[in-house]
Amino acid sequence: ETGRKSFTLHEGPIFAQVILADEINRATPKTQSSLLEAMQEHACTIAGKRHAMVEPFMVLATENPIEMEGTYPLPEAQLDRFLLKVMVPSPTEDELTEILVRTTGHAKAPPAKILTGEQVLELRSLCRDVAVAEPVLRYAARLVGASEPESAAAPELVKRALRYGAGVRAAQSLILASKAVALLEGRGHVAFADIHQVAKPVLRHRMIRSFEGEADGISTDDVVEALVEHVPVRPAEVERASA
Repeated sequence: ETGRKSFTLHEGPIFAQVILADEINRATPKTQSSLLEAMQEHACTIAGKRHAMVEPFMVLATENPIEMEGTYPLPEAQLDRFLLKVMVPSPTEDELTEILVRTTGHAKAPPAKILTGEQVLELRSLCRDVAVAEPVLRYAARLVGASEPESAAAPELVKRALRYGAGVRAAQSLILASKAVALLEGRGHVAFADIHQVAKPVLRHRMIRSFEGEADGISTDDVVEALVEHVPVRPAEVERASA
């Protein structure tokens, strides 16, 4: 109308509330890096203007462990933004049968609405209210600290198999995931067993193996098992004092 040209923002898929990046390791590094700001800040910057995401906002991604030709490994900084890395095993006979029933016929049941966005935010807030005793916090800190190869508390397997251990965000994620487990089980406090339950999915993608670790076929899951076995739930001096 005015004869002047202008740009109009057309929001792309990043502005959805649930992002599923299928086979994310096939995306180019530029595409992968564009997710970093959204995952960390829950916002994206376009032409110098910051656009906040609608909450709740979350990113899920899959990786194909085979056919690595033409793929781009995710940088460690981006891997660290994922709360969990869940290994999906091959389906059982019953699970595969259910998949066939759902995908080879005409009838497709629409997804049922379980929670509203507001309820998800309420649960997220409630999760942070779950109590964590100081001994549990200290255990999580010792567990993550022992993953550093240079640490005196590191098990021998860590020193041999890792180049870099887990960091601060790993410890934060360990506690947050444990709070979620406690909440799902109807408890208002985190137990040591909750830390053990989430240790592998929280830590497995946050540790970088050394050349020796890769050559010997030592997985990060093996390292997490060694950490859980090696790091005491309570320090020896605390156990003696309470005896």
